[in-house]
Amino acid sequence: MVSETCESANVAIDHRKGPRRRGDALYAAIFEATLAELTAVGYAELKMEHVANRARASKGSLYRRWSSRAELVADAVHHTLPGCGEAPDTGSVREDILGGLRGFAKLLNGPSGEAVRGLMAETIRDPDLMEVVRTRFVEPGINVFLDVLRRGAVRGEVRPSALTTRIASVGPELLRQHFLAHRSPVPDQVLVEIVDEVIMPLVRV
Repeated sequence: MVSETCESANVAIDHRKGPRRRGDALYAAIFEATLAELTAVGYAELKMEHVANRARASKGSLYRRWSSRAELVADAVHHTLPGCGEAPDTGSVREDILGGLRGFAKLLNGPSGEAVRGLMAETIRDPDLMEVVRTRFVEPGINVFLDVLRRGAVRGEVRPSALTTRIASVGPELLRQHFLAHRSPVPDQVLVEIVDEVIMPLVRV
């Protein structure tokens, strides 16, 4: 059941009475409203007009920028995930992988975590959303760890045959699995175990 707060946000609004926002301010308001709606009602019940009402924007302003709710939600979630495109380069493949996982875990444990959880759950039922999530989030994350393994191979820490997307995906996939299966934040000890018990035995020379 949608809360009274959520219902009140979805009452029709006369946008002419509010200040007109443009550029970054408009995008920020729309993204904030999208995440609030996603948290309140879930992806399946999310409607563009309700996001527009919550953001005090016109529905047309959303459709001019996003052709589908999948694209809107992906952009809104991506907007909350700055700085996750690169893993540390410490000179140690173990520390780089652990640092990369810690960076992702910090983002998932933060305010956007519940929105990401809902988004990932809905991909099972929505093929279009699955494709958006795969291209916008999953593949870039795997590439981060593949770069770490490549640097490790140059230093002689990683065997060349381990430079595959399958092996590079192990860390992010185990982190994502733990995140989706548990309501609590991802403990650092889980990340250490993923690295020391799974990844390093797979990749070391």
